[in-house]
Amino acid sequence: MPPMSVLRSIEHRIESLVEGVFGKAFRTHVQPVELARKLAKEMDEHKTVSISRVYVPNEYVLYLAPNDRKQFSTYEASLLTELADYLSEHARREGYSLLSTPKVLMEEDEDLDMGEFGIATRLVQAPSEKGAPPPEDAPEPVMGGTKVFAAAPSATAAVSAAEAQELGLAHEPRARLNVAGKPYELSRDVVVLGRSRECDITLDDANVSRRHAEVRRENGNWFVVDLGSTNGIEVNGKRTDRAKLEHEDRILLGRTEVTFERS
Repeated sequence: MPPMSVLRSIEHRIESLVEGVFGKAFRTHVQPVELARKLAKEMDEHKTVSISRVYVPNEYVLYLAPNDRKQFSTYEASLLTELADYLSEHARREGYSLLSTPKVLMEEDEDLDMGEFGIATRLVQAPSEKGAPPPEDAPEPVMGGTKVFAAAPSATAAVSAAEAQELGLAHEPRARLNVAGKPYELSRDVVVLGRSRECDITLDDANVSRRHAEVRRENGNWFVVDLGSTNGIEVNGKRTDRAKLEHEDRILLGRTEVTFERS
């Protein structure tokens, strides 16, 4: 996997930690992915150049306002692990040297307001394994200063729409279909439903045509479109050939009811 794809993959894992837990209200405060990017920036800005290597801090302390840290209480350990993985991959991609695997800690600071956070960096010697000496050109341990950041009012407030998309900050509501209690995430722009096994979602219903209907995304909205089926489709009890879908709309195909959900 290309380096940038690895970083994006870790970012998506970090984002997924908060998805469905705090929702839109949380996104007005400190963002997990924002923390990851600021940590990487601090790594870049605290390089130590030796004879043949470029060393970067291997210990990072995040300082958050008490209420901000409380938001992370249910998954703090997982978040810190993902942030450390993000720093490891960033260092690998940039060709930096580390004295040990990056470690990320989290502390509270009552002097910080909601949405503000500080980052302190440290370059510390790792405990020697079996008495092995550190690299000859390894720098002396260094304690960096603490830099304070203010989170943007929203995930995209400080960047344009195009920049937000490039940075992975543009969050589009997730959409899914619920068929007989089983959820199907709508991860593609067009999803075909029908009796055929070649459909994206196969419906075991004799009243459903082989290719009965499709759910498609157009300009950020989702629509259900009949594909010339024998028995047609209904949305919320009304017969239609095409309809824009809203959260909890009920789609009837043959005798199978499908619920559209957004979150």
